Amino acid sequence: MEAEKMSDTSFSVAKFLSSKKSMLQSLFDKFTSKGEQENSVGPSFEEVSSIAQNILGRVKHRPKIGIVCGSGLGGLADDVQDAEILPYSEIPTFPVSTVPGHMGKLVFGILEGKTVVLMRGRLHCYEGYPMWKTTIPIRVMKALGVTTIFLTNAAGGINPDFNVGDMMIIRDHIDLPGLTGECVLRGANDERFGPRFLATVDTYDPELRATCKKVFQDLGLSQLMREGTYVMIGGPTFETVAESRLLKAFGGDSVGMSTVAEAIVARHMGMRVFGLSLITDMCCLSYDTANHTTHEEVLAIGQKRAEDLKAIVMRLLKDTTVE
Repeated sequence: MEAEKMSDTSFSVAKFLSSKKSMLQSLFDKFTSKGEQENSVGPSFEEVSSIAQNILGRVKHRPKIGIVCGSGLGGLADDVQDAEILPYSEIPTFPVSTVPGHMGKLVFGILEGKTVVLMRGRLHCYEGYPMWKTTIPIRVMKALGVTTIFLTNAAGGINPDFNVGDMMIIRDHIDLPGLTGECVLRGANDERFGPRFLATVDTYDPELRATCKKVFQDLGLSQLMREGTYVMIGGPTFETVAESRLLKAFGGDSVGMSTVAEAIVARHMGMRVFGLSLITDMCCLSYDTANHTTHEEVLAIGQKRAEDLKAIVMRLLKDTTVE
């Protein structure tokens, strides 16, 4: 009798453990499959084409220049003539921005005589998106006919010669996520997008950089102009003192949580790229003068320099030749 009890108990325990193992295995398979799908596959050419066709069927404009509006440049959309607005949430399978200050709209229309599309609100990997998904809008822009893209952002100043409120023309970048195995081009490559192995020297178009330098001079804003190397980090945390020192030693002049992946994808598809950073805070390089950067402070500096940013981008648009 005692042996039967023990046998029944052993059977119950074994059955319980088996069910738990099965449940855990199911959860593991689910998350592994989801992770592989999101992080390795990347967007399909057909998916990007489908999104573009959906958009083209709803707007009359056919843009040649794309502008990603960073902090301080969102008001540029108010100057777009004959504007057509599409919220991201109304575009099937288009990812949606979740960050305060990023409205999540595509704005089509005319600026300085050029047909443009503006992104009011970009996507970041710290929102939970895999890196490739943050750049779907850039691939869609190319499918819409865009050949030149302006990327703007808010960034922390690493170079001690910089000041809050300066604007840095991006000459080069350091793709920190890419150097640690999270390059935006990771995964299967479709040659219809671009080559498997991409050369990234001169990612930021030398002619556009030279034109923008002249724009600063013509507008009397030379005292605010800087040029340098932008470092991308994953975020959403701002840098520690040790991290800021490391990025300075790497050769970085400014740091932010966007732009580089967009620039790489744009070059992957043969687009001309221009990048401009608004220095909204200075990174702490000393424990004696440590300050605590907030997102609200970043937005405030963006608003303060909004008109200058807008004037620069508008003039650059006017002076840019499109194919």
